[in-house]
Amino acid sequence: MIYLNFTNLDEETQQHLMTVSKKDIEQKFGLDLQRYAKRNNVDYQSLLEQEAQRNLYTYDYVFII
Repeated sequence: MIYLNFTNLDEETQQHLMTVSKKDIEQKFGLDLQRYAKRNNVDYQSLLEQEAQRNLYTYDYVFII
């Protein structure tokens, strides 16, 4: 669960969430993504970015107002 202050959803907070999501994806699927990128001639960083964005939708958020 991710706790967010509703009044502080600036770019820095959004970037932090994306960084957390990227680390999460790399831990879970890093080797699989690298193999997929190499086999299909896809940029790994772009693939990681896309998967991290999708992963953000799986988190449970609690907004503190």
